[in-house]
Formats: sequence, structure tokens, C-alpha cells
Amino acid sequence: QVQLQESGPGLVKPSQTLSLTCTVSGESITTNYFHWGWIRQPPGRGLEWIGVIVYDGDTYYNPSLESRSSITRDTSKNQFSLHLQTITPEDAAVYFCAAVDRGYKAMGVMAPQEFDYWGQGTHVAVSS
Repeated sequence: QVQLQESGPGLVKPSQTLSLTCTVSGESITTNYFHWGWIRQPPGRGLEWIGVIVYDGDTYYNPSLESRSSITRDTSKNQFSLHLQTITPEDAAVYFCAAVDRGYKAMGVMAPQEFDYWGQGTHVAVSS
């Protein structure tokens, strides 16, 4: 059973960089065909896919967030992280990490509904 847990600051100041980490148990983040993603849900809005890091380390991002987003991983800790630069109040949301075994390598945009395993989510507020 794949389990994911987000961690990071609950409050970020405008213009700063938001960094969140997802700790994975029950599966290695390098296992073939697993895709490890970040998704967010702003208040009163739907889910928005941010990006994904694939089992081989390749990354793909939502074009609308690509210029500010970076996803990295630490295989020794079985963790992957999101770094979102130049935060604004519009970035306030519940942030989820999620995973799916695609059975093949998917390259490009993914939909939140494609992910089978989800963390509980972490609230991020933006305020000075």
C-alpha cells in the first residue's frame, strides 16, 4: 500500500518560495512506471495539477506554472519536493502529493483524476 505524507510551512510570505516535501512509504519512488505528482486546490475551486516527477527522474509541469515550478527528489529518503517561486495570494491552497502506476512512462500533462494514491493534503496560506 502506497502512503504519502506532505510536510512544509503552513504560511508563506508573498514573493517567497514555497517548498513542500512528500515522504513516501510502501513503494520506492524509483519503481518503474510510478509517477509522483503535486496537485493543489485553492479555496472554492477545483483541483489543479502542478507537475510530476517520473520514476526515472524526468519532470513535467503544468504550462501555466512551469516558469515558477520545480520538482526534485531525494531517493535516499524516498521523498520528492515541490518548489514554487514568487508566491502570490493566488497560490494559497491545499497542496496534495499523489502517485500512480501508469504501467508505462507518460510524458506531459496529467489530470488530477489519474492519480490513485493521495496524501492528506497540507494547507498553505499566503500573507505578509
